[in-house]
Amino acid sequence: MHRELFDTEHDLFRESVAEFLKREVVPFHDRWEKEGIVPREVWTKAGEIGLLGLGVPEAYGGSGVEDFRFNAVVSEEICRVGASGLGFGLQNDVIAPYLVRLTSEEQRRRWLPGFSSGDLITAIAMTEPGAGSDLQGISTAAVRDGDDYVLNGQKTFITNGINADLVIVVARTDHDAGAHGLSLLAVERGADGFERGRNLDKIGLKAQDTAELSFTDVRVPAANLIGQENQGFVHLMENLPQERLSIAVSATAGAETVLAETVEYCKNRTAFGRPIGKFQNTRFVLAELATEVDLARTYVDRAITLLNRGELTVEDAAKAKWWTTELANRLIDRCLQLHGGYGYMMEYPVAKAWQDARIQSIFGGTTEIMKEIVGRSLGL
Repeated sequence: MHRELFDTEHDLFRESVAEFLKREVVPFHDRWEKEGIVPREVWTKAGEIGLLGLGVPEAYGGSGVEDFRFNAVVSEEICRVGASGLGFGLQNDVIAPYLVRLTSEEQRRRWLPGFSSGDLITAIAMTEPGAGSDLQGISTAAVRDGDDYVLNGQKTFITNGINADLVIVVARTDHDAGAHGLSLLAVERGADGFERGRNLDKIGLKAQDTAELSFTDVRVPAANLIGQENQGFVHLMENLPQERLSIAVSATAGAETVLAETVEYCKNRTAFGRPIGKFQNTRFVLAELATEVDLARTYVDRAITLLNRGELTVEDAAKAKWWTTELANRLIDRCLQLHGGYGYMMEYPVAKAWQDARIQSIFGGTTEIMKEIVGRSLGL
């Protein structure tokens, strides 16, 4: 189905993103997969051509335009080349709203220029060894001491965790207030007591640095509080719809890419003297998948429009997130099956896509949590 979401400026931007990925990412991504990390210079090169700082005011080196369609273009083109190691989506889609909307002028001047240029890589640390989707279970704590907070705790599964220069840490600042006793503290590289553990060995996303972080009596200046004290849960809830839509954008683009590759494979791969695409079962499977991904694309594009208007609800974002990520996993699995034994070989893109996609129904809130959100909205 023809998309009507983008204007000419987005199409031109897409061309520059695609060219950047072709030149600076695709030839090297296999090596980064083996090394388990993307070099920092890739971030600064991306910053130079405006791939970072989307939605950041021009005064701080950003695009100066809050239009999630540009974010979607970056995510879609990254998915189309399988560059799953790039953490640009986390920087642009997840962290930017915190640093633009919840910071003081002093904080913006301190962090946003580097954020936009790629010199400052960011992460957000919510998940703990004993607390995932349930934010009320967070035990990392920060106690006010003069002009500082003293931070103690552990975080895990932190995307950009090795490269990050600035980590937004979700910490408990009021032990008696449950989820409403959380605050957001920006911990900067080099802080005493802030240590990075393993670069975690994952099933997929091999080039993306995902780390364990520990904080032992880390003194975080009170000037690094993001938003209001004890309002961290509210701030997180305000920004989660965009984060979940970002995941849905990538899941849908990834599914579209694998489907297109599989259609071409089925046109050229022969069995019993004819292309396997000529078999009715193959055509029916691909017809089902093509229909489902078109329907997902239509919903996601509509969600982007609503987000730009400030009208995307928590429930609608949850619907987009769980449906598209489950679809991506199901679609890629069926496409792998159509590849036969070759689908199990890492030289075929479908194998890597199969590994990379599995996490999408887990991070950003599991499918089960998304269904719980939708179910509650029905008055159940």
